[in-house]
Amino acid sequence: MRITMTKLLRFLFVCAVTVVIAGCGFVGITLWYFARDLPDYQQLAHYEPPIMTRVHAGDGRLLAEYATERRLFVPIQSIPKPVINAFLSAEDKNFYTHRGVDPISILRAALMDVGRWRANRRPVGASTITQQVAKNMLLSNEISVARKIKEILLATRIEAALPKDRILELYLNEIYLGAHAYGVAAAALTYFDRSLDELSLGEAAFLAGLPKAPNRYNPVRDPEAAKARRNWVLERMLDDGLASPRQVAEAEAQPLEPQHRQHEDQVKAPYFAEEVRRELVTRYGDKELYGAGLSVRTSLDERLQADADKALRAGLIAYDHSHGGWRGAVARIDPKGDWAARLAAVPVPAVASDVGWQLAIVIRSEPDGAAIGFANGATARIPFSEMRWARPRYANGTLGSAPRGAGDVVKAGDVVMVKPLNASSAKPDPGNGKPAGLYTLCQVPEVSGGLVAMDPHTGRVLAVSGGFSFATSQFDRATQAKRQPGSSIKPFVYLTALDHGFTPSTLVVDGPISLPQGPGMPMWSPTNYTKRGQEVRYRGPTPLRVALEQSLNTVTARVASVVGMDAIARTVERFGIMDHMPREYSMALGAGETTLLRHTAAYAMLVNGGKKITPSFIDRIQDRNGATIFRADQRPCEECNNVLWQHQPVPVVPDTREQVADPGSAFQIVTMLQGVVERGTGKVVAAVGKPIAGKTGTTNDWRDAWFVGFSPDLAAGVYIGFDDPDSLGDDETGGHLAAPVFRDFMIAALKDAPATAFRTPPGMRLYRVSAVTGLPVGANQPAIYEAYKPGTEPGQNRNSGSQRAAGEGPDAEDEDAMPLASTVGGGNDLTGQPPPPRGAPASGTGGLY
Repeated sequence: MRITMTKLLRFLFVCAVTVVIAGCGFVGITLWYFARDLPDYQQLAHYEPPIMTRVHAGDGRLLAEYATERRLFVPIQSIPKPVINAFLSAEDKNFYTHRGVDPISILRAALMDVGRWRANRRPVGASTITQQVAKNMLLSNEISVARKIKEILLATRIEAALPKDRILELYLNEIYLGAHAYGVAAAALTYFDRSLDELSLGEAAFLAGLPKAPNRYNPVRDPEAAKARRNWVLERMLDDGLASPRQVAEAEAQPLEPQHRQHEDQVKAPYFAEEVRRELVTRYGDKELYGAGLSVRTSLDERLQADADKALRAGLIAYDHSHGGWRGAVARIDPKGDWAARLAAVPVPAVASDVGWQLAIVIRSEPDGAAIGFANGATARIPFSEMRWARPRYANGTLGSAPRGAGDVVKAGDVVMVKPLNASSAKPDPGNGKPAGLYTLCQVPEVSGGLVAMDPHTGRVLAVSGGFSFATSQFDRATQAKRQPGSSIKPFVYLTALDHGFTPSTLVVDGPISLPQGPGMPMWSPTNYTKRGQEVRYRGPTPLRVALEQSLNTVTARVASVVGMDAIARTVERFGIMDHMPREYSMALGAGETTLLRHTAAYAMLVNGGKKITPSFIDRIQDRNGATIFRADQRPCEECNNVLWQHQPVPVVPDTREQVADPGSAFQIVTMLQGVVERGTGKVVAAVGKPIAGKTGTTNDWRDAWFVGFSPDLAAGVYIGFDDPDSLGDDETGGHLAAPVFRDFMIAALKDAPATAFRTPPGMRLYRVSAVTGLPVGANQPAIYEAYKPGTEPGQNRNSGSQRAAGEGPDAEDEDAMPLASTVGGGNDLTGQPPPPRGAPASGTGGLY
C-alpha cells in the first residue's frame, strides 16, 4: 500500500512538473510568438505627438489652426497637479507603483467579464495608463486576445525603458477626449475655453472621466450622464486621498456648464489664412503643416483687414444693386401659424453667417415696406427705400422696371436675407412712436473682386480680401486671378520714358496713330476712351503728365513706339508685374495679364523709391520648441541677436533691397499719379483728404475695373470683375467702380494717420509749372510743383517762375537717363518734326513727340 501511494505521489509529481514545464514552454512560445513582431517601443523616448500648427496675426491674435488631430502639447511639469490626480484616480491609481501591468485590476476585471460575457456585453478594461499608451500609440483598437497580449508585453518594456513621468506625459497629451480634442490642453479649451491652470477641480474631474466614453459623456449631448461621471471621478479622488471631503462637496455642487471657445478673439481673414496655408504646404508639406506644431506669425493687420472686407463688399453690393437685379427669395414657407418654427428649419446659407446677415420671413408686404419675422419670433420691417433697387431679373438676364412698392419685390412667405440698418436710420414706428427694427434686403452679388494692402517699404501684406465671401468661393481674386490690368499699366510705360530722357512736361502728340503688329497682321490703331456714342477727341501736343492723368491711349502708344516695347517689357518684368511680357504694342495699354497682388507690389516699388520688394504674408515661423526656422527679413544684423539691452544705440540694419528704378524717375511717376487723383480719372479718390496717388484701369468692353495706388506708407489695389469675364456695363470704368472702393478703404485705413507728403529723393528740382501746359508760370498764376532731374529743368523763367524745393539735397547724376534716340527714323512718322540731336536732354518745355 505504501509502495502504491509512493508511486502515485511520484506520478503526480512527474505530471505536475510536466504540466509546469509544458505551461512554461507554452507561455514562452506564446511570448516569443507575439513578441517577434512588436512595434519599436524605443521610439516613444523621442516621440513627438502631432500637434496643431497655429497661425497668428501681426498683433499675436489667433488667425487659424491646422491639424489632423487637434492637440496642444504640454510638458508634464506644466500640467497642474489636480488634473494629474483626477486622471490617476479615474484611470490608474497604482500607476506610480506597478510595472506596467496591474495584476489586481486584471483579476477584478476578469471576474466582472465572466458575467458580462454571459450577458453578451462588451468586456470591461483593466488597462493601466502604460497599457493605454502602448495601445493608442503603437497598436490598434482591435478587441482580441492577441492584441491584449501584445499590449501587456509592450507595457512592461515601456516601463523598463521610460520614466513614469514621461509615460504620463505621453498619455495626457495623446488621449482622445471627444469633440475633436486630443490631449488635456486641447480638451480644456474645447469644453471650457480655459487653459489647464484655470480649470476647477470639478472641470478637471470631468475631463478625467472622458477617456472611457468621450461621446457618451459629452455634456451637451447628455448633461446628466456627464455630471454623474464627473462625480464618480471626484469620489474616487476622495477615496484615494487626492481631494478633501470639502473640495469634493464643493465640486459636486457646481453645475457642469461647458463654455465653447469664443471666436471674438480670433481674427477673421479667411482669404489671408488660406494664402498662408498654401505657402506652408509648399514649404513643408501637408504632414508638417497638420502635425508639426508650427507657430506662424503673419503680417496681417486686423484693422486693415476689416476695413478691406467692408469696403470691397460695399462696392460689390453697390454694383449689384445698380446692375444685378433681384434674383428672388432664398426659400418659401407658409407665413401663417407658427412661422418661426418653420423658419428655424430653413438651412441658413453659409454666406449669411460669414458676412453677418440673417434669415427672415416676409410676414406681409405693405406699400411702404415689408413686415418680417425671425426664427426667435422677433419682428421688424424692411422699408421700401431699402428694396427700391430690386428690379426683377428675367430668365434672359434682362432687368425689369423699378418696383413701385414692396409687393413688387417680396410676397408673404418669402424667406430672404437681411441685415440691420444703422441705428441712425431707424424711424419711429407709426403705432407707438418707438423706433422699429429696420433692416435692408440683401443678396449675394454675382460680380466679384479683390482688395490687397501692403507696406510699400517691406512688401509685408497687411490685408487681403479675395472676394465677397470665403464661404461661397475660396478662389482668391487678389492673389490667384490673372486679369488684364488695362490702363493701370501705363505708369510703367511712362517710367520707361522718363528713364529715356522724357520729363513730365515733355510734349507728345495726342492724335490718331497706327503701329505695325508684325508680318501679315493689320495695323494697330488705338483710340482714346470715350463714352459710347461720343466722338473720339484728341488734344494735340500734350504734356506727359496730362496724358497720364487723363489716361490718353494714343499718347501712351506713341511713347511706346519711341522708347520701344523691349525697354517697356524689361521695366514691367523688373517690377514683377509679368514674368515674360510679349513685345507687342498692345501690352503698353494693359493687354497682358497679372494678379492684383503683383500689380500692387509694383506700385509699392514706385512709392518706395524704386526699391525691389517681394510680397510676403509670413514674418516668422517657429517649430514646436520655439526655434525660428524661417524669417522673412533676411537683412544681416549681428548686433540684433542675443543682445542684452544696456541703452546702447539701436543697431543700423543695412538696406539690401535691389534698386529696380531710378529714384528720380520713380518720384516723377509718383507726382504724376498724384495728379491722376487731383485732376484726372481718379478724382473720386481725392475725398481721402491726404496725399494719395494712383491709377485707374479699364479693359476692353469694360470687363475689368482697377484702381491701384498708395499713400507714402501704404499701398493698395482694387480689382472688380466677373469670374467668367463679361462686360460690367457701358462706361463702368475703374474710376467708377474700383476707385470708390479704394477711396473708402483708404479713408478708413488712414483715419488716424497724419497727412504725410511723398518723400523727395535727393537731387530733384521742383519748379512751378502749369498743370495743363507744363510750362513755367509766375508766382500769381495757378501752378503745381513739377519734379525734374538735374539737367532736365525748364529753360525759361528759372529765376522768377520756378522754385527749388526746400531742404533740397545735392544734384543727383542721372546715369540711366538716355537721350531720345533717333530710333524712329526721321521723326516725321510721329510729329512731323525731326528728333533732337543725340545727347541733347529732353527739357521740360522743349521737344515734341
